[in-house]
Amino acid sequence: MSASVTPNAAVPWWKEPTKDQWYAYIAAWLGWTLDAFDFTIFLLIMLPISKEFGVPLTAVAIVFTLTLWMRLVGATAAGWMGDRMGRRAPLMISILWYSICNFIAGFSPTFTFLLVFRTLLGIGMGAEWPAGAALAMESWPTRSRGFMSGILQGSWGLGFALSAAAYGLLYDDIGWRGLLWIGILPALVVVWIRVYVKEPEVWAENKRQQAEKQAEVKLPLFVIFRRQHLYNTLTACAWMASAFCVYYSIWALFSTYLQKELQWTPAMVATPVFIANVVVFAGNGLWGVVADWLGRRPAIYVPAIIGIFVTPIYLLTKQPEWIVAGFILQGICGGAIYGQNPSYLCERFPTEVRATASGFVYHQGAIFGGLVAPVLSYFAIELGMGFAIPMMISTMLFLALVVVFVLMGPETKGKVLTADLETLRAAAD
Repeated sequence: MSASVTPNAAVPWWKEPTKDQWYAYIAAWLGWTLDAFDFTIFLLIMLPISKEFGVPLTAVAIVFTLTLWMRLVGATAAGWMGDRMGRRAPLMISILWYSICNFIAGFSPTFTFLLVFRTLLGIGMGAEWPAGAALAMESWPTRSRGFMSGILQGSWGLGFALSAAAYGLLYDDIGWRGLLWIGILPALVVVWIRVYVKEPEVWAENKRQQAEKQAEVKLPLFVIFRRQHLYNTLTACAWMASAFCVYYSIWALFSTYLQKELQWTPAMVATPVFIANVVVFAGNGLWGVVADWLGRRPAIYVPAIIGIFVTPIYLLTKQPEWIVAGFILQGICGGAIYGQNPSYLCERFPTEVRATASGFVYHQGAIFGGLVAPVLSYFAIELGMGFAIPMMISTMLFLALVVVFVLMGPETKGKVLTADLETLRAAAD
């Protein structure tokens, strides 16, 4: 069973999906966008948190690191649930989890309390992606899957833009605690998912075949490390680890750099962060068109190469105009190499292990990405290098590694997602 009907060139791509397919996609889109808001708001308030609790900025950066590391726990658990029980339940649980944790963190009486609940938030945000990505990509027609993958993943930029807008407009009135309290709002999405969203037909049929043939995959995480999947798994892990390091080299400390070294006001800081994240959204959509035209790999490595040359533009100057312009340009280059994460990862793995595989591969990268902020903070503050040079070197290095590891992987453009038991067939071969 295909994830789509046979495409009709006479039908506009947006009319090809059914109502249920649109509902599934919107559910994943909302979960991811609001996940981004709850997570990225912390990147904008690290300095005031450091001042209020009287702890070093490096210690606050470690909170960010622990949040990222816990994403792997949530992703692995949600991936297993998604492959065994369906995509909807772990998506709803994850949204509730990260919303409540963010809200509670706003009441933190001590830095330790904040650390605990922001760390726990990582489980929920990690759980959202594999369930949401599998739900959206399995439900969506093949013809426009690359473009809609870009829109889905790029919506992280919309969530970040929302947090930047909230910071710029509301921080002076509600402080960092109020910005965390706003994070309870995504929980309302769960009601909509419960009422309107159905499981993808591909997953349901695959599950039926597993039961019929008594070939249920009970430990999908181990399956992706079998010989027939090992190279694909390892190259995907290397790609995602490099991509995470790129992302946090660009974004994790940029706001802190502008606040601490350049003394920019909240409104000044919010401007490039907001605009660049809107551009990230648009850029991911643009490169999504490239993905459906030329392939998943060019849609990743071409903007990565351009991003290498863009990086010095905004980090080797203190002129506000060049910083803003260069950072916005980076949004469509280095900030837009993630658009094919949902489609490319889902297409690389069979249906019976898809949520687990994509969730694990994606979020193991967060382990490495989580090291970026404290390491760069150490070079910037403890070694007195400032933020700009460490951020520039890290960004350019990991963009180059993204290019290398993506080129080592397969091309999956045009792949039809089916309900066939591919792991069973591969084991028999």
